[in-house]
Parts: sequence; structure tokens; C-alpha cells
Amino acid sequence: MNFPAGFLGDSVAAKASSSLRRRGISIRHIASAFALSIVLLTLYFNYFRRNGHLFPADVMHYAPETPEVWTERSFQVRDAFLHAYHGYERFAFPNDELRPLSNTSINNFNGWAVTAVDSLDTMHMMGLEQEYKRAMTAVHNTNFSLPTNIRVPFFETVIRQLGGLLSAYALTNDNILRTRADELGTILAPAFRTASGFPQYSVNTVRGTSDGPLIGSLAEIASYQMEYAYLGKITGKKEHVDRATTATRNFVDADLREHGGMYPMFWNISSGQPRDSHLSVGAASDSAHEYTLKQYLMTARKDKANLEMYLRFTSHVLNNLMYISPNRHLLYVTDSKLYRTGNRPTHNLEHLSCFFPGLLALGAHTLPLNNLEEVGLNFTALADDLLPRQQLGYEELASFDLKELHLWAAEGLAQTCYLTYADQPTGLGPDIINMLSGGARSEILWMDAMQEWRTSGRRGPPPGVGDKHPWVGDGISRNAREREMAYAMRDYYVKSADYQLRPETVESLYILYRVTGDVKWRHRGWNIFQAIEREAKTPSGYANVDKVDTYNPQQLDVMPSFFLAETLKYLYLLFREDDLVPLDKWVFNTEAHPFPVFEWTEKEKETYGVS
Repeated sequence: MNFPAGFLGDSVAAKASSSLRRRGISIRHIASAFALSIVLLTLYFNYFRRNGHLFPADVMHYAPETPEVWTERSFQVRDAFLHAYHGYERFAFPNDELRPLSNTSINNFNGWAVTAVDSLDTMHMMGLEQEYKRAMTAVHNTNFSLPTNIRVPFFETVIRQLGGLLSAYALTNDNILRTRADELGTILAPAFRTASGFPQYSVNTVRGTSDGPLIGSLAEIASYQMEYAYLGKITGKKEHVDRATTATRNFVDADLREHGGMYPMFWNISSGQPRDSHLSVGAASDSAHEYTLKQYLMTARKDKANLEMYLRFTSHVLNNLMYISPNRHLLYVTDSKLYRTGNRPTHNLEHLSCFFPGLLALGAHTLPLNNLEEVGLNFTALADDLLPRQQLGYEELASFDLKELHLWAAEGLAQTCYLTYADQPTGLGPDIINMLSGGARSEILWMDAMQEWRTSGRRGPPPGVGDKHPWVGDGISRNAREREMAYAMRDYYVKSADYQLRPETVESLYILYRVTGDVKWRHRGWNIFQAIEREAKTPSGYANVDKVDTYNPQQLDVMPSFFLAETLKYLYLLFREDDLVPLDKWVFNTEAHPFPVFEWTEKEKETYGVS
């Protein structure tokens, strides 16, 4: 049967039109409704989502596990430590680190048994008496002046080796640890023979000389104050304390006006002044920022200069380096360079930067952020020597509850750091991701979003803070277009896909759990530990893992000492029911070595010139 052209289409249209007319709906009504829909969608995508009015949270439920379950999980972490350390003992001791695939060793940190010394306090906390006793043979026998050690890296040796000795002494009061720490601190002292007093990169422990470029990275020139201050305290030696206070004096005298009061990444070791304008809380910078707060806390909250530097650095980060991703509204911290045209962010998020939420939580927990007058500070006056636009940023921060703001930032950032793990097929976090912000996509500063959220009546959780489910993707790359669409939905692409057994994320989860008591941080830590067990374990230890964003990860022949010193320690403390290391009595150095809070005596204040 043949029908005239257009018969079926005309008939269907006529029937639909007749049906709508009977309901009182005209074509004009349909057109108006369609136009209104377009307007609402446009407002949503170009106003509400861009300006921060709507930041929905997912509904998350966490099982109320019993104390016995968490205790058992802490035992599983202890078993993981034993597996790793016994592999090191069998195949690598007294060398520095185990190669967990080839079952060989490597001396990449002086050949002074760094894994054993770095792990002393972890073993003590876990009650591993036999392993601790065997590790102490390295403490007794190491010759810090072996001729082979012509270039001892100052920074890594201080945080791992010196920090490990000092922490073990603090926990045990074993005098051999203090003696050996004093010897090591002294033999590293030639590094400080520079015009500014900032240390050079390395030390020749035989000749007593130092070496390295005249331009130093921030982390390497400013991550020793805690170690040398505590070493001075327990030995009574002024020269050790002087080395710590020199760093503080240099930073107080530095011209940071163009940097918003925040330390940039590279410094001239001779002049003691900044060399560039790269601002970051990640690689080459992280621990120097960390030590501003921690030096203040360790010395019984008397070091006002370091407190001021902490507040200035965190204020600049909150105002300028924290963003909300455009699709999932992930809160992240990035790095930037300052140009005449302003601040240019890279939108990279480094795993190393994931210590920062823990630092913010620690500050919110220990500092009177809403009443700084009680410690003799006026918050907005900290910006008096900065540029006018930076002063306005301080006024904006001061308009919020500062303690609440810092804790929100900590929770949102820690969640994003965790999601970089949970988003991957392996459950392990890549070393660097790049957020898809800027350009054709929205670039939303967190504080702008916070202002909009407050103006709109504080509907829902603060931007970037509400709970979020992991991204669900099939992980299969089909073509370039589909990959780009997946990245856009996820809000980032993976820039460096290796997991290096790093501790920063679990460090922040641990601190947030101790500060807030919220069990979700424990559950997230447990998920990470399970992924480590599943993907990184080898017959003799644990290995770095490459290609974590695929279903075909690849183990690498590396087991860094900080995996035992930091990652497993923080996981163990996270799952312990009792609080072994109270945050108001102990302060962790950047290698997770806890130092006790102490106060200078009046005689020490006079002798050392400290407050």
C-alpha cells in the first residue's frame, strides 16, 4: 500500500496538536516552556555552578565498626610493617633501602641503614622489641665519617636519620641515641657555613666542608629547625639552637611583599633573599611551610615569629591557591607563579601537597584562630606591609569564623586527596594530577565560592566540603574524544601515574580523625591500606606502583624508607583506639618522627636568645 508523501508525519503532528488543544495547551505555551528551560539551564551552568550557590553533597554512610574491629586493623598494619621490615633485614640491612622485586639493596642515603633508623620510633610504638633491638646495632656501629660519604645530602639526612635518632631518644631516653644524634648534628654543621646561615645542599663528612649551588630550594634550606632546636634542648649546646633560630631570623628579614607574605620556592643562599616567585605547598617547598606551625607548637607556643609566618602563608594559600573544580566541585590546592598581570595557577595537585589539609586541621585544633589577641596578634595587621589587594584578602578572611574556615579547608582538601585514590581502578593515588580548570572551563577560587555561598544563605555544606562518592568510570580508553569526555566528567587528568608509597594523604586522614572524631577518615584510610595490600605487596616487602590509573598497574623495584617511617605509622595510629601520640603533647617532624613539646627555661632563654 502506498501513502502520500508526508502522510504519516502530518497525521501524527495533527493528532498531537489536536490533543494539546483539548488540554488548553497551545504551540505558544510549548515554545514558552522550552525557552524557560533554556534560560534555567543557562543560569545553572553559567551562574549557579560558576558562582558557587549550589554545591551539593552525596549521602555517605559508614559502618559503625566496633573498637575491636579497629584494633584488629591496627594489627594488620603492624603485620604489614613486619613483612616489609623483615624483607629489608633479610635482603638489605645494613644498607639503606630494599629493592622489593629483585631482593637487593641500594645505598641512596649515605649507607647508614636509613630504613632501620627511620623506623626506630615506628617499631617502638608497635611494641616490636626484637626488631628494635636488632636495628639499634646500626645506631651503635654507623661511622658517620666513612670516606665513601663525600656528599651527604643535608636535608634528607636531617629529616630521616637525625629525626629518627631524636624521636627514638624522646620515646626511650636511651642516651646512646642522644649521643649519636649530637655527633650527626655536629658532623652536618659545615652545611651552615654560608653568608646567610642557610645550609648548602650537601656535606663532605671527611673534610668537614659543604657543597652545592648557591640557589637552594625552600624545603632544603628550611626544614631543620625542629631537629636542631630539640637537639640543642637535650644536649644543652647553644650552637645547635643558633642554627634553628638563624632560619627564623632570615625569613623575618626577607622581603616577601610581592609574594603575599608566603615563602617562594627558590632562595639565594648568600643573600638569604627569595630568588623566584614560584609559590607552592608541594615539592621543594612543603616542609618549610609545615615547620612554621610545628616549630611554634613544639616550643610551647612561644615562638611568635613562626606563628606569624604560618598565618601569613596559610592566608595567602586560602586566598590565592585554592580552587573548586568545575564539575564535581573538588576543593584543591595548586601552585602558581606571580607575573605583572597577576597570579597564574598551574592547577596541578601534587600528592606531596596532601600534607596541607592535615596541617590546617592541626592549626585549627591548637591555635586560637578566632581570638589571636590572646597570643598578642592582630590578624589583619599581619598584612600591613603587603599590597593593598592582599590586605583586602585578609579582611575577607577575617569576616569568616577563621577556625571554622581552616577546618573546612582541611576537610575539603583531604577529601579530594582521598578521592584521587578512590577514583583509580587500583585504589592508589597518582603522584600528580592536573585539574581541568581555566580556559574554556570555569576557574573558581575557593574564597570567591565561599563568599557566594554565604551571600546565598549558606545553603548546603560549604563549597568543596560536602561528602562525595568516587568517580565511576570503566577505565577503558577507546579513543581520544571519549578519554577527554571522561576527564571532563572526572575534572582532572593524571599527569604522573605512579604511587610512591607516600604518606601525605594518610597523614592528613590521621590528623583529621584525631581532631574531629569523624569515623569517615578512618574508613578512607582503611580503603587505602587495602589497596596497598592488594597492589603494592611483594614476597619481600612493598613496591612503588606505576600506572595506577589503569587495570594493569606495574610494580617498581623501590621501597622508600618513609613507607615504614611514615605511611604505615600514620595508618597504625589512625586505627589504634588509644591516642599514642597526643597532638597537644607531641609534634611530628616532616618524616613523621614525633618530638615532645618543651619549654625553654629562663636560663636557656637568656643563653640562647630565644623566647
